[in-house]
Parts: sequence; structure tokens; C-alpha cells
Amino acid sequence: MPVIESEEHKALRAAVAALGKRYGRDYLTNAVSSGRHPTELWAEAAELGYLGVNLPEEYGGGGGGISELSIVLEELGAAGCPLLMLVVSPAICGTVIARFGTEEQKREWLPALSDGTRTMAFGITEPDAGSNSHRITTTARRDADTGDWLLTGRKVFVSGVDTADATLIVGRTGTGSAAEGRTGNLKPCLFIVPRDTEGFQRHAIDMELNASERQFELVLDDVRLPAGALVGGGPSHASGSGGEDAGLLQLFAGLNPERIMGAAFAIGMGRYALARAVEYARERTVWKVPIGAHQAIAHPLAQAHIELEMARLMMQKAAHLCDAGDDIGAGEAANMAKYAAGEACVKAVDQAVHTLGGNGLTREYGLASLITAARVSRIAPVSREMILNYVSHQTLGLPKSY
Repeated sequence: MPVIESEEHKALRAAVAALGKRYGRDYLTNAVSSGRHPTELWAEAAELGYLGVNLPEEYGGGGGGISELSIVLEELGAAGCPLLMLVVSPAICGTVIARFGTEEQKREWLPALSDGTRTMAFGITEPDAGSNSHRITTTARRDADTGDWLLTGRKVFVSGVDTADATLIVGRTGTGSAAEGRTGNLKPCLFIVPRDTEGFQRHAIDMELNASERQFELVLDDVRLPAGALVGGGPSHASGSGGEDAGLLQLFAGLNPERIMGAAFAIGMGRYALARAVEYARERTVWKVPIGAHQAIAHPLAQAHIELEMARLMMQKAAHLCDAGDDIGAGEAANMAKYAAGEACVKAVDQAVHTLGGNGLTREYGLASLITAARVSRIAPVSREMILNYVSHQTLGLPKSY
């Protein structure tokens, strides 16, 4: 893995930074306050080839990987205008379909995900499951007469369902075990569910979080899907033989990019907050010199910068392993990157607000809204505690408590 970024990556970073600068934080906050989506930025990013930079060239993408897509999200975030659906649509859903989709699914979805004309949401979390994927109760069963799938269950905290053309739903086949508190014969399967499918209901969740992408609860009531809605399709998977291995591979293929992109989102946000604080500390003068000359101000900002840079290195390692096809290695590194980035982001935002004092809580400087947003980087898409659980028993070999 190269430690120094390639010239191509440097050029991509500079180009995306220039795009983000032309829009900036005011553009995004105005979109949020008016209840609309950042469609102009999304469209221009698509036109420049940034949305599908990770997807195969033969399907309209840029032929890169998560390494390139994470640069796009990080730089937009550093400019104050991150696009959350980059995490969901091209990173999670695009990766899963590119790796495991049928030829028909690839041709239907990948070009549209690449050029931004269509988006896809991702539904995995359930009200009674949370981080315990073994408790997923969204079930899929076959209609013996038609061969269709019937999908029933609930999902929560699904981003962007109101605008997404379809949602990639994680369900299961197999029997559950209430005594074990888990879905005994778990066979995870992923289904492409179009937005207007009968029985597919959505309800907005009232969030104290300012974002263009709203959060939804989904209810699936015997949603009927054709056999081709199952990612990967194929009679062997559809009948259940070998389905467990395929479903788990598909799930990991989506969750590793999700964590890496979550890290990119957090690092970009932290960089934006830090830049505002540094700019303020250079100019704000209370006594004889700018406040940035005082170590009580300068050292915490320097520490925040160091921690963001360390988080970026781990994110780049995770992206490299992911793009190389090392799902196991990428899983460990992606979790570590997401943890490091979330912690660094929260500290950077907190220190930025403290640096500005009362001004840090005004709308003029635009940092107060990041206090809540930064906490999301510790919670989603996986909590810091679950990452520590993962590292303690998967990396360190300690016994599990659950």
C-alpha cells in the first residue's frame, strides 16, 4: 500500500475540492432549511464523473474503487457540502451489484447509479435488532406457484428512501430461534425493492438532525417481488442451497465500503470545522496578538489536525484492502478507520466551537449544527462500542460477552 498519494489521487482531490468550494456550506444549509435536496451539486458531481468513480467502466463508471470515492466524499465534506447518498447509493449498493448482481441487474442499475439519474437506498437496521444482525426478522419466502418472493418486515433509519428509485433490503430465509435470541438458520439475502412497489410503506422519522436526507421507517407487508429482485439471482441461491455463503459475502461487500465512506464523511466534517477555527484563531485578537498565538488555543487545534490525519491514513489502508478484494482485512481496517474518524471528528468540532466561543454557536459561522452531526459519526453506521467489541474479539481474540 503506497503511503504517499498518487498524482491521480492528488488531482482528483484538488478537482473535487474546487467543486466543493464553488458550492460551500451556505449552499447546503440553504437546501436543508428550504427542505430540498442538493440536486444541483449532485448533478454536477455526476456530470464530472465523481458519483460513479468506483464503478466498472463497462457499466458507465470510472473504473476506480472506494479509494477514489472516499476522496470525493472527504473533499466535499471539507468544503462544507458532503453528499450523504454517496455512502449509500454508489458505495454500498453499487459495490454489491457490481460484485454480485446478475448481468441484467448490472445493466439496469450501474449506469444510472454512475451518472446520478437513479439512486438506491439501503435498509438493514431493524427496531428490535439494532447492531445484532442475527435478530433480523425481515423474511423472504417463495411463492410456490409463481416463483415470486414475498418480503415481510420492518426497517428503521433508512436514508433517502423518499427520493431513491429503489432500496436494497437485507432480509433472510430460514427459521428463527426465539430461545437463542437469534435467527437460527440465518441465510441473509439482499433484494432490490422499487420505491412504488405495493406493500412497501415508508414513514419519516422526526429527527433533531439538520440534513437534506431524511430518515425513514419502512414497513414491508408481503411485498411481492419477481425472482430477478434477488441480488445475484440464480436457481441455486433462490432455492437456498449455498445461499448463506453468498448472502454473507454480499453483506460484507456492502458494509466495508459503508464504514470506509462513513470515515470519509467524518474526516471531511472535522476538516471543515478545523479550518473555520484556524481561520478565526489567526484573525481574532483580544489582547496584543491573535488568539491562535496562545498555546491553550493552538495546541488543541494542532492535536485535532493530527488525529484527523491519522484517521485518514487508516481510512486509506481500509480502502486499499477493500479495492484489493481482501474482505477480511478490509473489515478490520474499515472498522478501525470509522472509529478513529468518528472520534477525531467529534474532537475537532468541539474544539472549533470552543475556539470561536459565543460565535461558535451562531448561524453566521455555521458550526453549531455540526455538534449534533458529529455525534452521528460515533453512532452510525455502526456504534463505537460495537467496533470495540469487534476489535476485542476478532483482532485480540478475547471472549465475547454477547
